[in-house]
Amino acid sequence: MASEGTGGRTGGSGTTHRDPGAAAAAEAARPTSGETVRIDSWIWSVRLVKTRSMGATACRGGHVRVNGERVKPAYAVRVGDEVRLRQAGGHERIVVVKRLIRKRVGAPVAAECYVDNSPPPPPREAVAPAGIRDRGAGRPTKRDRRDLERLRGLTDSANAARTRRDP
Repeated sequence: MASEGTGGRTGGSGTTHRDPGAAAAAEAARPTSGETVRIDSWIWSVRLVKTRSMGATACRGGHVRVNGERVKPAYAVRVGDEVRLRQAGGHERIVVVKRLIRKRVGAPVAAECYVDNSPPPPPREAVAPAGIRDRGAGRPTKRDRRDLERLRGLTDSANAARTRRDP
């Protein structure tokens, strides 16, 4: 009976199976029948936000929508709800609740608690960094600064008009 509850991996033929301890942790994190889970707690426990307070702040700021409606942090989430979470950088995560959990669990177990319907992030533009100066080159001159601004596209129309008027 010493092997009970060890949480180790089992498999006699060299194959690895999912850790039974992780499954037990997920079951322990589930609410009892009839108990609900707050939306800020749920998005934290499935690792969509880093802290529960960040989840509550996102709800208060209108960044969390459940079934198309803005919700408060204490909103009771249910299985089958569609949760939209707008994250930094304008990226939006769209997930459908598959399982309710109260406590934060490992990432593989957390991924089983929702279906991710998020659109793929836009591809990053392969742009060479414009205007990187060599180390030790000193402070840029006024001409260097204007060239860098021109490269970056930061010149305003007044400066462009002034340079066109000069013969």
